[in-house]
Formats: sequence, C-alpha cells, structure tokens
Amino acid sequence: MTAQSSSTSRRSLLVGASSTFTALLTGTVLPTSPARASAPGWIRGASAISVHQAFDFLKIKFDEYGTGSALRVPRSYTGGFFETPTWTFVSSFTYDDALVIMAWLARGERDDVRRATVLGDTLLYAQQHDPIGDGRTRASYQPDSFTTLTGVLDIGSPAAYTGNQAWAGMAFAHLYARTRQHRFLTGALRAATWIHQHTYTGFGYTGGRTADDQPLTFKATEHNIDAGAFFTMLAQLTGDRSWSARARHAFAFVAAMQDPASGHLWTGTDPDGVTVNRHPIPEDVQTWAYLATLDDRYRRSVTWVLDHLAAQDAGITGISFSDTDVSKVWLEGTAHTALALRVRRAKGDDLLGKRLLWNIARAQGNGQGVPAASSDGLDTGFGDLYYASLHTGATAWFLLAALGANPFRMP
Repeated sequence: MTAQSSSTSRRSLLVGASSTFTALLTGTVLPTSPARASAPGWIRGASAISVHQAFDFLKIKFDEYGTGSALRVPRSYTGGFFETPTWTFVSSFTYDDALVIMAWLARGERDDVRRATVLGDTLLYAQQHDPIGDGRTRASYQPDSFTTLTGVLDIGSPAAYTGNQAWAGMAFAHLYARTRQHRFLTGALRAATWIHQHTYTGFGYTGGRTADDQPLTFKATEHNIDAGAFFTMLAQLTGDRSWSARARHAFAFVAAMQDPASGHLWTGTDPDGVTVNRHPIPEDVQTWAYLATLDDRYRRSVTWVLDHLAAQDAGITGISFSDTDVSKVWLEGTAHTALALRVRRAKGDDLLGKRLLWNIARAQGNGQGVPAASSDGLDTGFGDLYYASLHTGATAWFLLAALGANPFRMP
C-alpha cells in the first residue's frame, strides 16, 4: 500500500530468480532437518507457531478497546516510534482493517469469521454514519474513542482515497461471499458506486478526495489495481456486467503504466492526470498488478522487484518499499512478493517465496505481530517513513501469504 504518514493516514541459488536477490538469500538457511522441513506445521516457509502467534496478535489488537460483539477497530501500529511514555499513536487505518478481515476469513475458523463480521460491521457503521454520508469511508478512525453510543465517529484522517474505498469494498465482498449477509453486499455496492461517481475520468480513476473534500486529480496505478479487482468481484457476485466494464477501464490504465523495456509499472500520473510520475518506483504495484489480474504481462514486474528492490537489514532479508531506499526491509511488501511468487509458480519461485516468509517470521520476534520495517526510517520516496513498529497490516499480509490467500480474487 502506498505509504501513509502518521499524521495523515497512512519489496546462482535459484533458477529464474534475481541474481542480486539470490546473493542476499544465500546466507539465509531454512530449517533443513527432515523432521522440521517436512513437519505438517510448516506452512510455506512460516511455521505453524508463527502463524498462530500472528493471529493471536490480531486478536489482541482487536480486543484492546472492546470485546464480544462491540463495534470497534484495532489500532494499526504498536510500540517503537508510535508509542512513548507520554504519547501513543492509536489510529486504525481502513486499509489495515480490510486486510485483517481478509486474513481472518482466509483461515476461516468459527471465531475468525465472527471477528471478521464484527470488524466488517464496524466499517459498515462508519460508512453509514459518515458526516457526508455518500457511501465513502475515511482513511482512518480512532479506536480509543470510536463509539456507536452517540452516533458520532471519531475520524483520524478524513481523506477518502480511492484505494481505501476499494479495500473496504473488497473486505465487504469477501464477507458477503462467506456469510451471505446482504448488508455486506450493500456496503460494497455503495463503496463501488462512490468510486465510479467521484473518480472516473474516462481513462482510469483518480485518487479520491482530500481531507477537506477536494478532488485528488492524480491517477495512482495502485488505486486502479484496487478498483479493478474490486469491480471484478462485484461483477462475479452480482452478475452485473457494468462492473466488468468498469474493471476493464481501471486495468487498461494499469496496463498503460507498464514500461515496455523493463516490465515494471510506474506509480501513476502527476495531478494533471496525464504526465507519468516516474519517481519513485514502488513495490506494491508490481506484485499487486499480477495478483489482481493473473495476467502474464505482469510476471515481468514481479521479477523486476526481485532484481531491483532486494534489501537486507537487521539480520532480515526481503524487499524494500521503492527504489528510493533499499537499505531496509519492508515486511508488508516482502509478504506481497512471497504471495506473488507462490501464485506465479515459475521455476525457483516456491523456494524463494518460502525463504521470504521465513525472514518475515524471523522479524516477527517472540509471539508478536510483524513490524512495518526491519528498522526505523525506511524512506518510501513519497515523503513518508516506515518504522520497526508492529503493524496489523503487515501481520495480515504475512498471514495471507502463508495461507496462500490472494485478497484480490474471490475464493
């Protein structure tokens, strides 16, 4: 996910893998004893214990400000930069919440589905009680004071980004597919209608609305991937072919952003909606384009990530956020790449994906969530930094990759 600042919202051993990345991974040794390597608990390079602990972390964060059926959101970041003796950053980003829902549904135990439903109902409540009330959700909410008693939402960041609307909508779509509770399909359709009515330009979708409800006129490749995947889900769930047409519009913009020489995708356009923004080149659009479409043209973009965004820091090997700074590992993007490798299944991808997951589990520490970055100060290139604070979004992406669940596609 394109970085969001703490104040506003919120990548010779293996054939087919990058030689640069392979060199970094040469020193990373997976457990190889027959008992460990073949044990049923070893899931795609992440041990069953690591997966269980990651799910426990999400549960603890979700129950921090409420329990049972109480509507609530989990704070996105814990510890480190975001928590001092005198100040705690408690915002809950809608994108992270959508991922948590999808991770719970991917495992699908009864309690997982129950918790996913409560969190989904919380986002529905936010959509239904928004002060503008046109179907949007906001970039973040405040979990310590989010209340349904007064009907007033405590909004953290009021911006309504296109990508965030799509992620909330995809979470609703997954919930409807699992529970058949019609309220989730209604919420998904409201979110999709908002995107199309407020951001469609004839060729791709713009960035959404600012905190003071002004249009964001740039077009982000990431947002168009999100919208295309979301609209495809709605076409499948409703049989309405207009959503398929809208998905094609979004994906046409994505295809136009692919550099024919290198295979990578540019980040999108400048505010004029036409001029290509060529810096920075982020990880997420490379792997997400492939995961969302399964189009062979984007197999090259996954390879580009391995060739250009390999990073090693604090004993962890993985993927960085963008070509601006490859001195630190972005754990969420490392999970994106692990899942893309699992889906792509080129020669060497399976082992490489397992190694990436093993590194994420190593960064996880003892029984905790996954940090956003391997150490503080990862420069995204978009004016934001990532820190080594535990992150619900990174933890959820780790679980999705470990379970082989592609959030951009219906099960």
